[in-house]
Amino acid sequence: MSETSLILERVRDDLFTAIEEDTLSLPTLPEVALEIRAAASDPDVDISVLAAIIENDTSIAARLIRVANSATVRGREPTVDVKSAIGRIGMSYTASLVTSLAMQQIFLSTTESLNKRMRSIWVHCADVAAICHTLAAQHKHLKPDQATLAGISHQIGTLPILSYAANRGFLRDNPALLDKILICLSPMVGTKVLASWGFPPELVAVPEAHLQFGREVAEADYADLVTVANLQAYHGTEHPLGAVDWQTVSAFKRLGMATTPGDDDEAYLQQIEQMQSVLRG
Repeated sequence: MSETSLILERVRDDLFTAIEEDTLSLPTLPEVALEIRAAASDPDVDISVLAAIIENDTSIAARLIRVANSATVRGREPTVDVKSAIGRIGMSYTASLVTSLAMQQIFLSTTESLNKRMRSIWVHCADVAAICHTLAAQHKHLKPDQATLAGISHQIGTLPILSYAANRGFLRDNPALLDKILICLSPMVGTKVLASWGFPPELVAVPEAHLQFGREVAEADYADLVTVANLQAYHGTEHPLGAVDWQTVSAFKRLGMATTPGDDDEAYLQQIEQMQSVLRG
């Protein structure tokens, strides 16, 4: 067995043990996300209550208004305040979107090299989420807000692993080895994180299911959205997923998507760019 394989096995065993013993340091949702999700779950909550919570974070408030004025949900008149934005897109949509926007706050590290990596992961997740949001609008049984959350959280499993690596120089200072660890182990860890956050089963399944390219299900789901969005985002890069043959990926067929890169129309690309701008902050 090679040294790399031995290290991978060691890290995997450490993480598995930590998960089984409930000692793995999992990230927690930012306070604004927890507050808005709790408030939105109350069927009697008033929109003004949600607005007051969101307005405490001016960055999220501004980005929420931009989504309400975006091409996918735009009304006759521009929305200029948080309360009107919530009224336009709905409480459930608002709760999911605020959660997605707030998650940017946890992609941070006090270790400079890891912080740079986390920011890169966040940008990729934001790009995937923007594609998911745009794709979901074309399928009535899929909700754009949930699709956005699926895209934002699909690599959440990288965070506990990067925290583990922060105090272990053999990983922290070896980017190539750390890449292999993240690719192999972050999907399983991501499932654990999302379950601990109380996310719905269809989103908890995404970190692992979106990499199962031959997966067969009755109809397109959120994992399919992330599969397609992830491959589109990595197309043309040196990432291993950039070399995947789209014709071998069942999700494209379920979503009615072309399996030839570059066949997207201008309106589709413009909607993605608009959401990317909102989500990246």
